[in-house]
Amino acid sequence: MNTKKLRAMVVEPTEDNVCTRFIQERSVDDLPEGDVLIRVKYSSLNYKDALSATCNPGVTRNYPHTPGIDAAGLVEESSHAEFKKGDAVIVTSYDLGMNTSGGFGQYVRVPAEWIVRLPEKLSLKESMVYGTAGFTAGMSVYEIVRNVETHAGDILVTGASGGVGSISVALLSRLGYSVVAMSGKPDSATFLKQLGAKKVVDRSAVLDNSGKPLLKSSWAGAVDTVGGDILAAVVKAMDVGGTVTCCGNVAGPNLGLTVFPFILRGVRLVGINSQTCPMAHRIKVWENLAGEWKIDLGKELYQEISLDQLDENIDRILAGGQIGRVLVNLEQ
Repeated sequence: MNTKKLRAMVVEPTEDNVCTRFIQERSVDDLPEGDVLIRVKYSSLNYKDALSATCNPGVTRNYPHTPGIDAAGLVEESSHAEFKKGDAVIVTSYDLGMNTSGGFGQYVRVPAEWIVRLPEKLSLKESMVYGTAGFTAGMSVYEIVRNVETHAGDILVTGASGGVGSISVALLSRLGYSVVAMSGKPDSATFLKQLGAKKVVDRSAVLDNSGKPLLKSSWAGAVDTVGGDILAAVVKAMDVGGTVTCCGNVAGPNLGLTVFPFILRGVRLVGINSQTCPMAHRIKVWENLAGEWKIDLGKELYQEISLDQLDENIDRILAGGQIGRVLVNLEQ
């Protein structure tokens, strides 16, 4: 029996289906089976975590549960030859924080196949300023870099004040692209320009209600984080040979398009799925984020909170009030 204790956020519905969440001391024995036990130093708050923390059945079905799709820390115990005690590691995606106890607890136990070694030139703290949002941004930017030259024209980032969007703005600017940031939050303009956006526009400047199958060419590429009518309008306004990445559906899951952007302009629409990204590509993206793509991960990009401050921040992200990243320090 393992006598180690941990503090964790625990989510559980009551008998009358009211979702409760609270901080509780638990035993490491409560964690699921796995090859590697990790002492979590940092996590981060993502929209999916907020859904899990409100007992959303599309994310989490097994309770009591600890959310947190991100975790970075040190290996405490390992039965796998690839990892040893003291190794600095990152876990994002897969089932972590969904139905497997996640990074809002001071320990996680996971399969070795989920683990990425912390890249050189990246600290555990920096890795969670990135977190799943930064990794998703990295996957999106990878596709832009592969397909769009820096001099080709403006790159649009939608939902730019959120986690994926804000890091996408910073990464693209770092790599020499001309970035236009779309945000529905007027007070985010200064923040986005500090990250490197040359211009910030409201979503009304991107949306289209004309019903036309094609719009005036405006974008050489785009990182879309919201989906729905915004994504449809972005695709219709792409330049010839433009690339759009898609990773979210907060504006809706339906896509009202004809085939014309694809067969007349050769537009590429690339889906981004960070949860099941193959490990070889996962490692490559993390190496880019730690190396030649590394951005200034200063405090203008994130706020740092403790476990005890998670509750109010979950409410904020659900209300659409989060700007940038929220780093969770498990040792505060």
